[in-house]
Parts: sequence; C-alpha cells; structure tokens
Amino acid sequence: MKKHYQFENDVEKILFSEEEIAERLSVLAEKIDKDYFGKRPLMVCVLKGSVLFFTDLIREITLPVEIDFMSISSYGAGATTSGEVKVLKDLDNRLDGRDVIIVEDIVDSGFTLNYMTKLLSSRNPASIKVCALLDKPSRRKVDIKADYIGFEVGNEFVIGYGLDYAQKYRNLPYIGILKRSVYEK
Repeated sequence: MKKHYQFENDVEKILFSEEEIAERLSVLAEKIDKDYFGKRPLMVCVLKGSVLFFTDLIREITLPVEIDFMSISSYGAGATTSGEVKVLKDLDNRLDGRDVIIVEDIVDSGFTLNYMTKLLSSRNPASIKVCALLDKPSRRKVDIKADYIGFEVGNEFVIGYGLDYAQKYRNLPYIGILKRSVYEK
C-alpha cells in the first residue's frame, strides 16, 4: 500500500522514484566494491541530508567498511547557500593513511564539499573520494566534482530522500521538485 505524506501537495514533480534510486545505489555500490577491493574504506556521512542515501548505500557495499559522521553546512534554514561553511560536528576517527569516501546528498555550489575535502585532506588520508546522490553542475561556484554520482539534476529545488527545505520533506521516499510557492513565501 502506497503511503500518502501530509505535505506531498508541496511537491511539483517526482524526479526519481524509490525504484530508480535503489537501482542507482546498486550501481554505485558495485563501482565502490570494485575500486576498493581488498581495502576497508572509511565512509563519511555528511549529516543530515545524506543519512538515508548513506545507510542504503553502505548496505549495498560488500566490502568491510567503517563509518563516521560529519555535520557541515553553508545553508542554514534558507533556500540558497550563504557561502559561509560551518563544521557543526567533526569526525571521531583519525584519517592518517585511510581511504576516505565522503557521502554527500547533493553537490550544488560546491562550497561545502570544497571546504570539507580540503579540511580532510589536511589530515593525511591515503585518498579521498566523493560519492554524491545528486549533482547540480549548473549552480557550481567552485571547481569540484564527485567521483561517484547518482543522478544529475537541473536548477530546481529538490527535496526528499534526505534532502530538505527548512528541515521538512526528508522522509519522502523519492526525490522531487519543491513548488516555488513553498520557499518563495
């Protein structure tokens, strides 16, 4: 039975269904398994938006992995980036000599990811790669790219499957476009 979410009327259009997301996660996990065969990467979940993607992804990966969490933001409660990046929660693990995979919900302006990769690179990891559920190259302000990409999106405000607007919509099982009338109030 399909669930009805009380705020689904705020969704203009579904971009990627639950099934499409699951299929893409399987492909990403296979690539990571192949690229890190014989290794034990540290998977870093960027909170809060990546948590659903992260948990589903690591369950698809067949390698032994370790996990850690980092909370970093350049948005606050707004619809656009402030450009100022803040670390709200740092990693618990040391990175010396580790293969690190940052798991991000969306690469938008690139400010947050650029800041994070520079910060983590200064901690002497063996390698750092980025796995992003969504890539929005049309909004890029910093030259940075993810190594593993779920889907490319246009310049729409996307929500669901962990992505939010003002802490709402994260629990939608799909990725959709938020109606402009919701965030242009």
